[in-house]
Amino acid sequence: MSVETTERRRRADGERSREKILQAAAELATLEGINGISIGRLADAVGMSKSGLYAHFRSKEELQLATVETASRILNAELEPGMQAPEGKQRIIALCDAFFSHVQRRVFPGGCFFASGAAELSTQPGRVRDAIATSYREWNELLEGEVRTAQAAGEIAASEDPGQLVFELNGLLVGANVFFLLFDDEGELDRGRRAVRERLENSH
Repeated sequence: MSVETTERRRRADGERSREKILQAAAELATLEGINGISIGRLADAVGMSKSGLYAHFRSKEELQLATVETASRILNAELEPGMQAPEGKQRIIALCDAFFSHVQRRVFPGGCFFASGAAELSTQPGRVRDAIATSYREWNELLEGEVRTAQAAGEIAASEDPGQLVFELNGLLVGANVFFLLFDDEGELDRGRRAVRERLENSH
């Protein structure tokens, strides 16, 4: 085996190890909080030594930021089926359904990673909170763009304020997420699905 091949394999193994660590960190964060993630706690969770983890992350903040990035990538993959729906109202519903589905299947065991992170960090300025806020802004911009497309197609009334409508839809998503976790009742997610559809029907 050549030195080059060995180096490529070493890098690939390192990337897989890092991905495994960050997947575990994202799941753990929804149960114990992003601030609950530490090199030591994560080492225990993934069965690695602290020194092995330090080889991947130089600080707790770097680990937290990488965890947010990983959670964003996971959520985007979960939302991708919704992006395949026709633009406008159908896509808004499909994206909301994809959100409810990932919560119901406990892709993150403690529910929506970003709802959990926002609740925890909203009063704690810093780069990690900013990363959470950026992800929320991107989600809001995506939905607002679909609202405007639906308005242009006559599916949603021109009098609707896209920002206000998206604010209300987010309230339904986050509320359903919270009550599903609190009561361990999938019926709460069904209520969320119905509420999203009713709100959009009333927007015409």
